[in-house]
Amino acid sequence: MHPEKTRLIEFGRFASERRRERGDGESETFDFLGFTHRCGITKTKGWYTVERTTIAKRMRQTLAKVKLQLIKMRHVPLGDVGRWLGRVVRGWMNYFAIPGNMRRIREFIDEVSKLWYRQVQRRSQRSRCTWPRMRRLIRTYLPRPKIVHPYPEIRFLDRLAARAV
Repeated sequence: MHPEKTRLIEFGRFASERRRERGDGESETFDFLGFTHRCGITKTKGWYTVERTTIAKRMRQTLAKVKLQLIKMRHVPLGDVGRWLGRVVRGWMNYFAIPGNMRRIREFIDEVSKLWYRQVQRRSQRSRCTWPRMRRLIRTYLPRPKIVHPYPEIRFLDRLAARAV
């Protein structure tokens, strides 16, 4: 194991309580498979959970790639660009749309929308694209933010029910 990439961290049900008692601050996090993992508590019942959010650096890199591609596609018809962006956002959501990551999903779609709007504005010296028109384009071509992958116990219940039939 690489000494700079491998470390032991306190993680689990009582990790944040123990760290708070010692005065160490918030519980530690680690990045794995595109997600930042941290200890958390559910809002409804106060149970322990592992919170997973998209790594910020990964999201910035994806948005930078989308921006470069939008610059190249600046004079392509809006419908073609919208269909392409819809595929990009759906692909991103197919991996990152897990429970607890809704904030990042919304951020990603909002940032893609802003990048698209900026490029549409730059298509001419007198841009006629307003935000109401842009919102219609966004509603038409970009998917709405939603959780694609449910919690494992829900997903496996569906499979068990399908086998029973």
